[in-house]
Amino acid sequence: MAIPFFDMFSGIGGFRSGLERVGGFECIGHCEIDKYANIAYNAIHNPKESEMFFNDARTINPQDLPRVDLICAGFPCQSFSVAGKRLGFADDTRGTLFFEIARIAAERRPAFLFLENVPGLLSHDKGRTFETIISTLTQLGYGVEWCVLNSANFGVPQSRKRLYIVANFGGKCTGEVFPVEQGNAETLHELIGGSQGSRVYTIDGTACTLCAGGGGGGGKTGLYFIDANPDPIITYDARCITARQDSGISNHKGEHSAVFIEAPRAFLTPDRIPRQEGRWFKNPDEPMYTITVQDVHGVWHHGWVRRLMPIECWRLQGFTDEQFQKAVDAGLTDGHLYKQAGNAVTVNVIAAIGQRIKELNEKYNITGG
Repeated sequence: MAIPFFDMFSGIGGFRSGLERVGGFECIGHCEIDKYANIAYNAIHNPKESEMFFNDARTINPQDLPRVDLICAGFPCQSFSVAGKRLGFADDTRGTLFFEIARIAAERRPAFLFLENVPGLLSHDKGRTFETIISTLTQLGYGVEWCVLNSANFGVPQSRKRLYIVANFGGKCTGEVFPVEQGNAETLHELIGGSQGSRVYTIDGTACTLCAGGGGGGGKTGLYFIDANPDPIITYDARCITARQDSGISNHKGEHSAVFIEAPRAFLTPDRIPRQEGRWFKNPDEPMYTITVQDVHGVWHHGWVRRLMPIECWRLQGFTDEQFQKAVDAGLTDGHLYKQAGNAVTVNVIAAIGQRIKELNEKYNITGG
């Protein structure tokens, strides 16, 4: 029997995509307040008429829900993120939305809760915010475990660390979910192998360091040229080294031109101080920066920085090209597509954890209250 799940704060359906990839899960409804994200969700997943939809989690009457054995939710993280003001529960209504999950769980007691948030939640308010979340779930009768996982270890070339929380009613399998095996990387179709930064994928795919994105502000697009000299000449081979090489600016065309590193490099927000790891560039063998809705992401290759396409951002999060095309066909703009990728959960990680939940449910036959 399939595990019925309710998709809260669903976005474009990263949880649903991951669980359906595993198989053995059935969605009974979803909740999403962003109308554009919901347009994408409906286009991608084509919900059955029997599935319930709620625009606002605060309006959900738990008794209206059919049987639900799993609630999955990437509850809004801006209140806890280092990129936000870290207001948490006290001063930001987005932070209090966790309690909407708890409110439904208190009445329906699903067998599992599967939650995602930023690692900053662990340290927010000196750990008191996270302590409140864990104690709330414990008081409801759940055994809780959590782990910070990096999407880069699950088949997508993005350094995206996120906190995953799995709670099971009665605590029968607490401590058996994590660690999880490396996720499924089938969405990346490799043509030529090699070290990261050198791999080549199909023509409609991207190399490892070309699979990133950014969002927000309409998803700015364009080219940025990185060079300190006027009218630079880009070459693939170094020109002859001369005795004048250290003499400064030369009137001889091309004499002091240089060779740009050929391997692509991740590039982040060229017009402001970077917040991620304190630098603009990564080495060729490093995964892309964490995709966010604030930063402008791109790739530096042969001296050029190009803005990543929305489809590359979606691939970075583990969505298929078919899913992306359905969102495009629904009439969503590039700005919406960039933002939706930045707000999504990584499908590959969800699938890996979902597989463990499925196995443990079969092993222990966990039921709710």
